[in-house]
Amino acid sequence: MPNLKDLKNRISSVQSTRKITSAMKMVAASKLRRAQEQAQASGPYAERMGRMLASLAANVQGSGNGPKLMTGTGSDSVHLLVIVSSDRGLCGAFNGSIVREAKRQITRLQGEGKTVKLLTVGRKARDQLRREFGALMVHGYEDVGRRRLSFADADMVSQKVLSMFDAGEFDVCTIIFNKFKSAISQIVTVQQLIPFAVPETDAAPTDEVKAVYEFEPDEEQILAELLPRNLSIQVYRALLESAASEQGARMTAMDNATRNAGDMINKLTITYNRTRQAYITKELIEIISGAEAL
Repeated sequence: MPNLKDLKNRISSVQSTRKITSAMKMVAASKLRRAQEQAQASGPYAERMGRMLASLAANVQGSGNGPKLMTGTGSDSVHLLVIVSSDRGLCGAFNGSIVREAKRQITRLQGEGKTVKLLTVGRKARDQLRREFGALMVHGYEDVGRRRLSFADADMVSQKVLSMFDAGEFDVCTIIFNKFKSAISQIVTVQQLIPFAVPETDAAPTDEVKAVYEFEPDEEQILAELLPRNLSIQVYRALLESAASEQGARMTAMDNATRNAGDMINKLTITYNRTRQAYITKELIEIISGAEAL
């Protein structure tokens, strides 16, 4: 028979845990709203930037004179994976899904005979991948946007990527992050950053006369100026999406934990009352039996 004191202590412990998870849920909900607003605000600018670069790139594609960030190095033997995770846990499967996708990409690339390098943003991805792929890690960032995520944080990461690319340390760069869909759903996204991937259009060719533009300076110089800036913008958007996804996942996880704690308290309370009643019944039986024996 369970000890009443142990049951009471356990109920008190679970009640304290429920207070913590409930507070964390409210904090995550507050942060989620701000992070979601930031992510939504950055979307149109990043999309229009990508569309404009795609239009410029279409004019210089095939000429062989485009910037290196667009044409690449002419090889794809060395791949750099930028993996965006969180610094803290208690956010459900947020970090686990990123790490699983990163491992899948690493295994696929290594199976094709490619060399893989890892750059992590966030402590969780670094700690989990270091056990198996520690030799592949070249750099890692922690506490990015701890107070409030800014463009300077993304620019710091993108400048590191650009310096590695200029030094010839990799040929292709891909970023892996969680894209925010809703508080209970995040989409693991794999996006190529270098070389710049021109979006494919599904529109059928028409015989309409298209407008002819003259650029001053020429397209190559404009692309050379805008492509590094676009890299920072795409990294910034990925970090914002990841931040919103993290808070959404944490809010959902803490809500589930709070409800599970409530269910556990109800079950423990029922067990406690039944055990207490059993003790009382046993004592009454002993008293009655003693009285009858006299």
